[in-house]
Amino acid sequence: MTASRGGKRSAGLLLFRRTDDGLEVLLGHMGGPFFAKRDAGAWTVPKGEYEPDEPSWEAARREFQEELGLPPPDGEAVPLGEVRQSGGKVVTVWAVEADLDPATVVPGTFRMEWPPRSGQTREFPELDRVEWLGLDRAREVVVKAQATFLDRLAEHSA
Repeated sequence: MTASRGGKRSAGLLLFRRTDDGLEVLLGHMGGPFFAKRDAGAWTVPKGEYEPDEPSWEAARREFQEELGLPPPDGEAVPLGEVRQSGGKVVTVWAVEADLDPATVVPGTFRMEWPPRSGQTREFPELDRVEWLGLDRAREVVVKAQATFLDRLAEHSA
């Protein structure tokens, strides 16, 4: 799962919709104990890692299904490019205009030892909640590097 310069790669879909108050994007709050009490920097585009031999567009659609438990929406995909997050991971995202009821999301899960060094393994949701957020609010809470995708979407939709 290595990318250029040794980093991992993720791909995702950023759903957006137009409202009377402007654009809204669908973001997920990262699940698990590390993000449980955090807001700023704890929200993300639904995405996931992929192997170098898998096309990033296919990975983005697969990961959407895995993260949200729903099929990815049809519609024109707007490439928003890639960003490198602070940990070195390169994230590639497409925006798709679609509506989705967050109550229908059935998040995927992951397992980890919790509490640390306890020998106990617990299961947590990949995303513990999903919400539509206006661009200003989304910029306040999304993983810092991913705010670039919001700016690119706003430019495309202007």
